[in-house]
Amino acid sequence: MSQRASQQRLEPLNRPLGQPPDRRTSLEGNAGVRQDNTAFHPGVVHFALAMGGFAIGITEFATMSLLPFFARDLHITAPEAGHAISAYALGVVVGAPVIAVLSARVARRTTLIALMAFFALMNGLSGLAPDYHTMLVLRFLAGLPHGAYFGIAMLVAASLVPMDKRTGAVGRVLLGLTIATTIGVPLANGVGQAIGWRWAFAIVAGLGLLTAVLVLIFAPRDAVNTGASPLRELSALGRKHVWLTLAIGAIGFGGLFSVYTYLASTMLAVTHVSPALVPVALCVFGVGLTAGNIIVPRFADRALMATAGGLLLWSAATLALYPLAAANFWTLIVDVLLIGLGGALATVLQTRLMDVAGEAQSLAAALNHSAFNIANALGPWLGGMAVAAGYGWTSTGLVGAGLALSGFVVWAIAAALAAREGI
Repeated sequence: MSQRASQQRLEPLNRPLGQPPDRRTSLEGNAGVRQDNTAFHPGVVHFALAMGGFAIGITEFATMSLLPFFARDLHITAPEAGHAISAYALGVVVGAPVIAVLSARVARRTTLIALMAFFALMNGLSGLAPDYHTMLVLRFLAGLPHGAYFGIAMLVAASLVPMDKRTGAVGRVLLGLTIATTIGVPLANGVGQAIGWRWAFAIVAGLGLLTAVLVLIFAPRDAVNTGASPLRELSALGRKHVWLTLAIGAIGFGGLFSVYTYLASTMLAVTHVSPALVPVALCVFGVGLTAGNIIVPRFADRALMATAGGLLLWSAATLALYPLAAANFWTLIVDVLLIGLGGALATVLQTRLMDVAGEAQSLAAALNHSAFNIANALGPWLGGMAVAAGYGWTSTGLVGAGLALSGFVVWAIAAALAAREGI
């Protein structure tokens, strides 16, 4: 490890990540409390944090892939079942900022452990839901820890590496989520089809508990920053570049969810494939997401905003191709892979928020996941409206392309302001 990386690991976790590290800082943090940040290699810590992303990825995406099956079991329509997905997304939107603000004076390691324990409990109970309305409530509660966990985990991950490697560190945490879409979601879908969708939630609950244990063992013991406060975190809400970055994700990422939510239904009704091939398509989508989070950070660390704009245009093009590709299994698979690559937008915007949030790092990081789960609610809602209006399952691709282009318009405004203000 280089001298620079070694020095970086000694930085306190409560340093604002948008600012250059103070090389005069030793193991004594800003609060004057010793930081235990050197017990494990950053890669080990990143792995522990990514396990939480793996659990979250399964519950977020497997629920979408199992939509036809729990809709049948709960005696509701597919669009109604989509409300359970929206309820989870709403939980993320509400929980991320509230938890980030209320936990401002709590050590990040402690917060992460508590969040994953609660996440495990709510997902376990989701698997026992007796009816539709109970499922809605439990999915909302299960979503509460999602955004705050990712936001805090990414701040911890980024604090352990040099400034010019932050996007890669953020991407490694999100690799847990993307690998979940490659391995975990198809596995959960297969388990759901074989022995019942409720067991998929049991798997997620077990992974949540495992994450809590791994964070307890490997995450550095950080001191509470005595300067932190809910009011300081709320200062992020007064920054226009924070809001513009969040809007890019909330709108532009919705297209991916519009297609993914109804992918299983599209494959069964339009592509006319066996249900056994649905996990294959889900796995390919996950491969695209994973590849994007490995490749794209290399470009983003050099040209952050340009990379974000390019990803939005990429998404618009691949989503517009979806209606044409859906008739054939092989063309569908290729397009799903390409759509998945655009998912790296989440990683890029997370780093952008670190640059523009000032001292309100925790709230801004958590709000990024609120924004993406607004997209998670907006995409399926608009896609479901198009399907219900009689435009067909493939219309979700055109809805998605429209959302990606709308996100690009917001990006263009943000990029113009940033260039003018030198941000």
